[in-house]
Amino acid sequence: MLKDKYHQHKETVDNFIWRVLQLGSKQGIIFIIFILCAKILVPYDFGIYNYVLAIIFFLVIFGDFGISTATSKYVTEYSLIDKEKLKAVLFNSGILILGLTLLITALTLIIGPSYLKDKYAYVLYLLPLIFLTPMTSLYDGIYRGLKKFKKLAIISVIASFISIIFVYFLVKQYGLIGALIAQNLFYLILLIGLAIGYKEFNFKWNKTVMKEVGKYSFVYGIAVVGNYLFMRFGILILGHYNYIDQIAVYELLNKIFMALVLPFSMLGQVIAPNFTILAAKKDYAKIYQKLKKYTLIFLAAGIILGLLAYFLGPILIRIFFANYYNNLFFEIFIFTVIIFVTNVWSATIDFGITVPTGYASLMAKFYLILGVLGVILSFILLHLFGYIGIIYAFTISSVLMAIGLRLIYFYKIRKKVSNS
Repeated sequence: MLKDKYHQHKETVDNFIWRVLQLGSKQGIIFIIFILCAKILVPYDFGIYNYVLAIIFFLVIFGDFGISTATSKYVTEYSLIDKEKLKAVLFNSGILILGLTLLITALTLIIGPSYLKDKYAYVLYLLPLIFLTPMTSLYDGIYRGLKKFKKLAIISVIASFISIIFVYFLVKQYGLIGALIAQNLFYLILLIGLAIGYKEFNFKWNKTVMKEVGKYSFVYGIAVVGNYLFMRFGILILGHYNYIDQIAVYELLNKIFMALVLPFSMLGQVIAPNFTILAAKKDYAKIYQKLKKYTLIFLAAGIILGLLAYFLGPILIRIFFANYYNNLFFEIFIFTVIIFVTNVWSATIDFGITVPTGYASLMAKFYLILGVLGVILSFILLHLFGYIGIIYAFTISSVLMAIGLRLIYFYKIRKKVSNS
């Protein structure tokens, strides 16, 4: 029985295993840096570390702006219908990223000193990530689109293994500054490895590829910005009002839960090419059937994992992160569990079905509206309840995201089935 099921879904299972290994090694290094910082740095410095990372990855959104995700979609399509376009993807998408990252870097250097003040110096250490992160994501999108999960995993494991050598030394020896430098070095090593591993490209300017990738990435980029506004922008607000210790506790819990969500995101990225093909064939009945199945499965998984997290979380935090087992922890914890449940429910469907089937524009509109409302709600609740108001806003936005987007997408696909 199990053997038959495995053969029926062999490609998906194998690719998922390689994706787990790849992202496990990549995110593992990032998580190791994070855990070392939580253990070695005092809570205030740990809060600064997370605040600066939140700033940089907000800027990274505009450096990538959905290009890596759009690349994955079009690589899958081009590999089926146009090999010349496929070879042009890396160079033309890379040009888009380079232009955006130069613009974002220039704006950061101009505006940063007046807005960030004493935090500006820390941001400068991470400026290389504005280019390195989108470029590694671009290569990741190409490998995924071509279903080269095994090769991607091997490269990531090697890069992670090399990085382990210097990560502990830098954090232990240089504290906060060492942690920031370690991030840059890891992404640089990973980018070099990915570049060496992919040679099926040319340096030809292709207006069609740039237009197609750019147009779809713009739509998805808006979705990413919207998502950041309601899920992450509150960290920037907390930092601006100097709630640094509160950032430290929230980010410790949030990063641990995001690590647990990672397998669901990876599964979505593995099945994404399959749904791109189904959408290209206009097989919406099958998409709808799988959508219903996945919705029920991941809703149940989210509730079960959420209950486990609620009962086990305080015990584990008290054992491994005693410095954070305090009143702040108990004020924030239940809300991070709720956010965790909604993310488990939505991660696979968003990454694996909604975007690959061509509905990035739906996600963009919904996330942007929710993002703007989330930011407004954050400011209102901050002034009413203090820092915990930001956590309330995160939770409300996360629940609205999971339920609202799912209902609208169900309606859209159901309509496609009825019309076909």
